[in-house]
Amino acid sequence: MKRSSLLAVLLFFLSATSTLAFQEGGCGAGDCRDCHALTVPEAQGLLKDVGGTVREVKLSEVPGMWAVHVEKDGKTIPLYIDFSKQYLIGGKVIKLATREDLAGLSYINLNRVDVARIPVTDALVIGNPKAQQKIIVFDDPECPACKNFHPEMEKVAAEHKDIAFLVKMYPLQMHPDAYGKARAIVCAKSVAMLADSLQGKAVPPPACETDQVDKNIALAKELGINSTPTLIFPDGRVFPGGRDAATIVRFLNEKSEKPAK
Repeated sequence: MKRSSLLAVLLFFLSATSTLAFQEGGCGAGDCRDCHALTVPEAQGLLKDVGGTVREVKLSEVPGMWAVHVEKDGKTIPLYIDFSKQYLIGGKVIKLATREDLAGLSYINLNRVDVARIPVTDALVIGNPKAQQKIIVFDDPECPACKNFHPEMEKVAAEHKDIAFLVKMYPLQMHPDAYGKARAIVCAKSVAMLADSLQGKAVPPPACETDQVDKNIALAKELGINSTPTLIFPDGRVFPGGRDAATIVRFLNEKSEKPAK
């Protein structure tokens, strides 16, 4: 073998050995935190123009990004900073495989409410009243989205006897007749009357004097709820908008990480 050919082969093996050695101890083979770090004080400095208080920094599900939780105006907001610390991402972060908004789900997880603050003696029950897991739903008797969501609640309740829905009347101002219908439904405490209203059928006038609907409206404002349907899970996560039956069960059963205090 010529000397030049022997040298080329030797250089190839040396290069391959060096590459493998680098990969063995480099970022690609271990925890990204071995090569990248972002502390809470450092994140606070990077976000000085954004405002708010950085509460937590952790690796994001999105590769190459840090998830930074910022408390501002009474809410905790998920933001993302890349490993180079030059780019900030806010708003929706969609996972293509599932079409889920990871930032939106993080926001829900970070901004839980105290379920014990929500009285349910006025609630309509869909499902087994003795079910171990109960989801509170703020509902409007004239809401088209609520009409579409109700069959999903009924499907979950029929297939899972350990899950029930506690429906509280929360009429929106955009539906002028909803307030009177909500009062009538609360007085009758009738799921059938709610179903009739959602189908556009006539609802009789309220059969009692009640301020419960006004209390529900005030409570919704305190909780930051401004749309229907809004679901509140037993662990305090608040989901605006309806979900299909399978997603409801999945969200209910998943082990979501509790936010840092």
